[in-house]
Amino acid sequence: VQLAESGGGLVQAGGSLRLSCTASGRTDSITGMGWWRQYPGKSREWVAVFELFDGPIKYDDSVKGRFTISRDADKNMIFLDMNNLKPEDTATYFCNARYALDFGLGFRSAWGQGTQVNVSS
Repeated sequence: VQLAESGGGLVQAGGSLRLSCTASGRTDSITGMGWWRQYPGKSREWVAVFELFDGPIKYDDSVKGRFTISRDADKNMIFLDMNNLKPEDTATYFCNARYALDFGLGFRSAWGQGTQVNVSS
């Protein structure tokens, strides 16, 4: 599974951005997807995640009510609509997919290259 993000950029506080992620390869093996972010010098943390098969959508408390994750299954894409952005949302955002290995050998994670979001005050 390969992932490619787009849509980052610079925006003023209170503004909006939409991130996009396109999955390719063995997309039929994907069981969950989501968006994570990483601050400089820190570990990645999840922002919004969901299971593909009727699982709940989960949002980190810091983005609830402001960010919305969605999916276009036909195009193998997910999106993150970010509204009312705050300077503390400034980070590198990564698309993530968990996919099943063949022969029941478990699961692995795929990551996109990351896209930078900068929110100015």
